[in-house]
Amino acid sequence: MIRFEHVSKQYADGTTAVDDLSFEVNEGELVTLVGPSGCGKTTTMKMVNRLIEPTGGRIFLDGDDISAIDPVQLRRRIGYVIQQVGLFPHKTVLDNTATVPHLLGVKRAEARKRAAELLDLVGLDPKTFGDRYPEQLSGGQRQRVGVARALAADPPVLLMDEPFGAVDPVVRDHLQTEFLRLQQTLGKTVLFVTHDIEEAVRLGDRIAVYGQGRIEQFDTPSAVLGAPATDYVADFVGADRGLKRLSVTPIEEGDLEQPPVVHLDDPLPRDLDAPWAVVLDSDNNLHGWISAEHARAANPGDPGNPGKKDDTVRAHARRMEAWLPVGASLKQAFATMLQHDAGWIAVIDERSEGRFLGVLTPARLHEALRRSTAADARDIARAEVELETVAPLLK
Repeated sequence: MIRFEHVSKQYADGTTAVDDLSFEVNEGELVTLVGPSGCGKTTTMKMVNRLIEPTGGRIFLDGDDISAIDPVQLRRRIGYVIQQVGLFPHKTVLDNTATVPHLLGVKRAEARKRAAELLDLVGLDPKTFGDRYPEQLSGGQRQRVGVARALAADPPVLLMDEPFGAVDPVVRDHLQTEFLRLQQTLGKTVLFVTHDIEEAVRLGDRIAVYGQGRIEQFDTPSAVLGAPATDYVADFVGADRGLKRLSVTPIEEGDLEQPPVVHLDDPLPRDLDAPWAVVLDSDNNLHGWISAEHARAANPGDPGNPGKKDDTVRAHARRMEAWLPVGASLKQAFATMLQHDAGWIAVIDERSEGRFLGVLTPARLHEALRRSTAADARDIARAEVELETVAPLLK
């Protein structure tokens, strides 16, 4: 969709902002450009919509050399979101969002209808926010309007220049989450500039790590974190890159352990082989859990507690709070363990209405991270990785 071929940008004073840049962004891919201030990432982005003209090389958009396209027509094919949003202060939120379709000749009523749909898509009720002016919105709300406006003409390409950099961390986290949801729905081709490696890792399908005017590494987030190409990249992503990698490593079925399970209508178990068991319904969907100690205390077979003859697991199962769907990140898993002070979390398949797959323990979480790093370094599947453990070393 976007292709750079040996692109350079030098200024009259001799400054080289971008030096011999060649890379490609696939259709529907979100690529983050990350690096320190002044490294050339924003210059790279602005050359795509010809706000800055390159001094060498060629840039292609969907196969077309952009130097042969009228700049105004080119920009109408590209959505653009900047940090300060740039909303018109004298226009309502709805009219701000409808600006580009209206400029393209769409009738006002149709443009406003499209704007209302997009405001709803970015989480702003048009009935509540449509008639407000930018000064009546919070910073995060203005950023949402900026994204909606950039999407209003349904462009295939979206350029985003540190769009969430001017809001507080909590709002930024919400905006990132919402944008990922939008991207999954819309599948735009996105170039996203940021100086924050954690944001780059969270959002990008691939990351371009910039040095001074050059890309030092262009790869998936897990590869950049697990196998930095140069010392510069290793220093930039930080010594805690292993922790950052948790956020881009998904839970897989092969990471899970299989604990004892009981079903809701089973009699209370007299002797479990573990301190607890997972409770499932008749369709093997996750319901909760039960402790062996509680089951023994309530078991009607216990001579000290006659109990009810029809006592079943259903009456004693506890609610399961610590659970995640398969495919969630190891970071989410670790956070869930800490949030619920849990020694393990249950993992389900949401595609089959909650079918229980197994449990993830801290030890298995660590193994999953190690396997993921080794798999990327050797370009093999995680399941093919054999890990060294301390046990055989002690024999």
